[in-house]
Amino acid sequence: MTRILVVGPSWIGDTILAQPLFRLLHSKHRDLALDVLAPEWTLPLLRRMPEVRRAILNPFAHGELKLGARRRLGRELRGAGYDQAIVLPNSYKSALVPFFAGIPLRTGFRGEVRWGLLNDVRRLDERALPLMAQRYAALAGRAGEPPVPLPDLRLNVDTNARAATLLKLGLDTQQPAVALCPGAEYGPAKRWPPAHYAELGQRLAARGLAVWLVGSSRDQALGGDIATLSEGVCRNLCGTTTLDEVIDVLASAEIVVSNDSGLMHVAAALGKPLVALYGSSSPAFTPPLSSAAKILKLDLPCSPCFERECPLGHFNCMMQLTPERVFAAIEFGKIQQRPGK
Repeated sequence: MTRILVVGPSWIGDTILAQPLFRLLHSKHRDLALDVLAPEWTLPLLRRMPEVRRAILNPFAHGELKLGARRRLGRELRGAGYDQAIVLPNSYKSALVPFFAGIPLRTGFRGEVRWGLLNDVRRLDERALPLMAQRYAALAGRAGEPPVPLPDLRLNVDTNARAATLLKLGLDTQQPAVALCPGAEYGPAKRWPPAHYAELGQRLAARGLAVWLVGSSRDQALGGDIATLSEGVCRNLCGTTTLDEVIDVLASAEIVVSNDSGLMHVAAALGKPLVALYGSSSPAFTPPLSSAAKILKLDLPCSPCFERECPLGHFNCMMQLTPERVFAAIEFGKIQQRPGK
């Protein structure tokens, strides 16, 4: 048996984009035990990936060194007998635990000064590997191997658990629903305006669809604003659900409309028909990895700027992406009528 430890990313979306790496590792190693060391908020995703044997808590906050605690965790992992570690983040700190664990082969891209911590250091060719998912996936092979097609994404969804989530939240299982994901952790420049989401929600409700606003506790006020602007048409679930429950809700929606965010990538991994809205960011680096996704963006001279807030103050990249255009992009023919409707 081959045993590999992956040090996973810190973001929900990046965790999804690491799954092609996991699948490629299984294709290369017939008898593979794959464990992932990752932050607490990403563990529900990893537990739904069939390629991952064990999701291990990485307890260290961003920027924390805690050298002694990292050494202790590394020593705890020594007994697992890992043959290789693959370190996805480029930070010095992320390479410490595999080093302290004595894992013989420690692979990762050249990043912060970590010579010695890694002994299989790769040089990143950004032109050959433009996508983040391609960069992660390249670490499954030897240095210099040509890129391979990315495997499809997939997340496990338990039918009974999903039904329990919908019952807990009081969601109508008979009415087809659209999930709207209005948040984006990076900053407001990635968020479609609340008034646009509200108008889209009203248009969807007029088509007989339930409209669910989905997000984290940080999106709760934003979801409340959208619900108010929509005159109560949109049901605000932001901040009322765990990530596991969010996954169940997205899996139950017929269509998802999302900013460029972690939940956009979750919807893609679930294979949901998806309309992805891009403003300050670019799908050239982190697109949704799904043939069911449709990307909407305005090719303005100032976009993408990759800033947290619009440096010009007008936010045209999102303001001018109208609800009419987003509504027109939704493929209503893919909506399945529920029993009894």
